[in-house]
Amino acid sequence: MPSTVIVGGFYGDEGKGKIVSYLAMKDNPVIAVRGGVGPNAGHTIEHEGKKYKVRMLPSAFLNPNTRLLVGPGVVLSLEVLLKEISEFGTQDRSFVDYQCGIIDDSHRTADSQGRLKESIGSTGTGTGPANADRAMRTLKLAKEIDSLALYLDDIPNAVNFALERKEQVIVEGTQGTFLSLWHGTYPYVTSKDVTASGICADVGIGPKSVDEVVIVFKSFVTRVGEGPLKNEISPEQAVAKGWQEVGTVTGRQRRAAEFDFELAKRSIMLNSATQIAITKLDVVYPECAHMQSFSDLSSPAKYFIKTIEDKLKVPVTLIGTGPEVNDTIDRRNQ
Repeated sequence: MPSTVIVGGFYGDEGKGKIVSYLAMKDNPVIAVRGGVGPNAGHTIEHEGKKYKVRMLPSAFLNPNTRLLVGPGVVLSLEVLLKEISEFGTQDRSFVDYQCGIIDDSHRTADSQGRLKESIGSTGTGTGPANADRAMRTLKLAKEIDSLALYLDDIPNAVNFALERKEQVIVEGTQGTFLSLWHGTYPYVTSKDVTASGICADVGIGPKSVDEVVIVFKSFVTRVGEGPLKNEISPEQAVAKGWQEVGTVTGRQRRAAEFDFELAKRSIMLNSATQIAITKLDVVYPECAHMQSFSDLSSPAKYFIKTIEDKLKVPVTLIGTGPEVNDTIDRRNQ
């Protein structure tokens, strides 16, 4: 069954949107389906001189042939979802599950004050309180919202039907492994599981329906908000290295650290990863910017990739060398 699950290996912000966009353009999937939490996860994509920030739709929207689905495990911001559908012109190919939960103003208010905001560093988008209401069985669902009538579908059925027909499907995760409610640095985590297993449950596919799990690691580690970060460097050091970044949704400065092999090894285990995608190699090795061939990389960059493969025992099949979708080295058929 030609299904590929894309998940984040660290604390989010690994560049999953770029990888999903590249695979969508390269492999021409019939469906891209998003699991994960909700609009608290933003993916940034650059293509042909334009920059896109996506929070609800799958990052595969650049391929006009790909249907864009959102699984029942995701909570929706109506405003964000409808804005993206309109902005990207995907009205005829965007669908959400009848059972997606709906974020309302009370959830956003609860998420923007008190302990969630001050101690946990929540995004303020309402996703955590909405998921709490879902656990209490009080959350409103998409099938109750008139403005979504044209976009409702049985997403697990659509995805599994495509897989039975051996059509290409991309399953897009959000956040990162160590923000998982079960496997992350609790309590500084998101409001549900975001490992590959959790993402598959969100969209309604079982373990036997998964072909490949691509885990995305950035060439260094970043984290937004509170919580532990091993070997964290100072903001001044991050600026000096060119590693300073801000979150897509929050606009907050991301904290930074060197690539963490032990963390990556655990992430491989938790996700049953079969492939690794490395992003932002050009940030650590500027001489490699925009390259599309592994043979053109500098010796230090090649050594870094080889070290990752040797230590993690999983092949690095995709390497990001710049922000543009096509700034990518594809080693899958080598």
